[in-house]
Amino acid sequence: MASQVPPSKNPTPLADRPLPPSAALSEPADYKNTFRGRMAASKYADPCEAASKASLACLERTHYNRDECLDFFAAYRECKGKWIAQRKEDARKGRDTV
Repeated sequence: MASQVPPSKNPTPLADRPLPPSAALSEPADYKNTFRGRMAASKYADPCEAASKASLACLERTHYNRDECLDFFAAYRECKGKWIAQRKEDARKGRDTV
């Protein structure tokens, strides 16, 4: 169950703010290796897991002040977009997707 504490409206002190996301978070991991590395094929395998965890960590660190984590959300969206585009291109070319 989610916490009932409302998000903070106060800006996070400069010393406690997370560093901006790295460019590596915008790039998905090789999804074929991500799926092969699991015991069973799962629709929940996520090559953008690092970006997802970084955005959640940012939220926790800023006491759920969403405005301070927009860069992390953008990096995750960009990563997911690249991953979906890569899978579509592989399917179009008839490559093995998993």
